[in-house]
Amino acid sequence: MTTTPTRSRPAVFALALALLLSVAGCATRDSEAAAPAPERVAVSDLSDVVLKVGDQKGGTQAILSAAGQLDDLPYEVEFSTFTSGPPQVEALNAGRIDVAVTGNTPPVFGAAAGARVSVVSAYANRGEGDQILVRPDSEVQTVADLAGRKVLVAKGTSAHGHLLLQLRRAGVDPGTVEFVFLQPAEAGSAFARGDADAWAIWDPYTAIAQTTSATRTLTTAAEASNGFWFGLASHDALADARRQTAIADFLVRLAEAGTWTVENPQEWARFYGEAVDLTPEAAELSQGRSTRQPVALADTIAREQELADVFTEDGQIESVDIGELVDDRFADDLAPVVGPLA
Repeated sequence: MTTTPTRSRPAVFALALALLLSVAGCATRDSEAAAPAPERVAVSDLSDVVLKVGDQKGGTQAILSAAGQLDDLPYEVEFSTFTSGPPQVEALNAGRIDVAVTGNTPPVFGAAAGARVSVVSAYANRGEGDQILVRPDSEVQTVADLAGRKVLVAKGTSAHGHLLLQLRRAGVDPGTVEFVFLQPAEAGSAFARGDADAWAIWDPYTAIAQTTSATRTLTTAAEASNGFWFGLASHDALADARRQTAIADFLVRLAEAGTWTVENPQEWARFYGEAVDLTPEAAELSQGRSTRQPVALADTIAREQELADVFTEDGQIESVDIGELVDDRFADDLAPVVGPLA
């Protein structure tokens, strides 16, 4: 059984996110690690468990629904939709949700802020949907041209990480770029008005912009970042035997659903477009390049550490040890359903 709350809480999340990120630049990861895994219960004993799942633009719910993985659940799932990954991390830390999937950067910022959250699963794509967009007539021709200009980006997201990595590769001091921190909807409007010179953004918002307005791709994350997505779980949920058991089952279902989307791209794109109200063109474009192929969590740690180190070296956060952020208690459950990291 699944439910989707209809109440909107953007103002609450925006305030909480601001508080979380306001300390990310000065905090160290001094929160305790997740408690040792409690003994699992039988899946048949989960009938009164409500697993609270964070989602973005219908992605996780749509993936599971399309692949039939929400059928015959032994527990209830309640989905809540968020604008991006950082608000999901804040909600996990506050205990409002139990599990969520985000891009590669929110877990790093969350760890730096001391969030009581662990990384429990991993997914990968080539990062082609994470792009820096400019207008076709823009004078910006290379990343180096962003020096002295305004760039729209959501703070602490994969797009933020991608932008910093591209600036580093181009030898541009981030201090010479004016970062305008806005969530995707507000950033899209600002970009359309010409309020900034560039927009660092991810799919499906990249695809929406590319199929509804005139844009030019300056660069993609395939050239600089790791393209990872991560499953995150709150420490409170991991410490609860029944919710932990539900999370194990949920992650296996999500991995199998992710593989299904890769193997059935046209059917998936059609379903996704209808589920999140995208045009067929935007749905096909975004899901043709931004799937979530499940991979072994252990294979992602080294490359994710490289990303975290970039944030530290650029003065965004204190040092984060990705190994300490990872909780591999579900590795044996996921081993049969994850693939190799390309």
